[in-house]
Amino acid sequence: MAADVIIALDFDSADKTLSFLDLFSGRKPFVKIGMELYYSAGPDIVRAIKARGHRLFLDLKLHDIPNTVGKAMRVLSRLDVDMVNVHAAGTIPMMEAAAAGLKREDGTSALLLAVTQLTSTSEERMHKELLISATMPETVMAYARNAKAAGCAGVVCSPLEAALVKDACGPDFVTVTPGIRFADSAADDQARIMTPAKAREAGSDYIVVGRPITAASDPVAAYERCLKEFLGG
Repeated sequence: MAADVIIALDFDSADKTLSFLDLFSGRKPFVKIGMELYYSAGPDIVRAIKARGHRLFLDLKLHDIPNTVGKAMRVLSRLDVDMVNVHAAGTIPMMEAAAAGLKREDGTSALLLAVTQLTSTSEERMHKELLISATMPETVMAYARNAKAAGCAGVVCSPLEAALVKDACGPDFVTVTPGIRFADSAADDQARIMTPAKAREAGSDYIVVGRPITAASDPVAAYERCLKEFLGG
């Protein structure tokens, strides 16, 4: 599996997004569209970015009854994205419905990922507010096993749990890890973070990087730095 850096396009308009991508002349970085941009610009921004030749992770974190999620995934499958996700807390039947809905007529499918616990969630909050008594590593591994059983290709997890997920689900089970910061970056609203180099050592297949790149004075240089730290060389 080819590891890569995914840039989180956390912008509120199509114009800002495409202007940002114009900075990367001659390059086609793997990108992620989240709720802010998708709710602002809709599926047309997905089509526009795919038409430019980028691989794309559509990060909408679906979480609803199985029937609703399955039908939603059937619609999203037509956008030809490369990755899409659900919340693992939706249970195995919901994830199974997502996997079934995501399969295209030709039998192909985007990579289906399940979100374990958000990187902004601390173990203390998980215990006190979500009433989950297990430890964070135990919870993430249980969610990962459920995701694999449901037919997901991998999970979104903190890089702190990537190695545990690999141990629990095997080396081919994909780990996509947000919560990435350079050693000299601010943590912002993230509770569980790691540098690109440490994330690779920990077992991350893909890292998702937003503000350290998008808010940098030179986004292209920040992206190149992230690639170098994550992939080496």
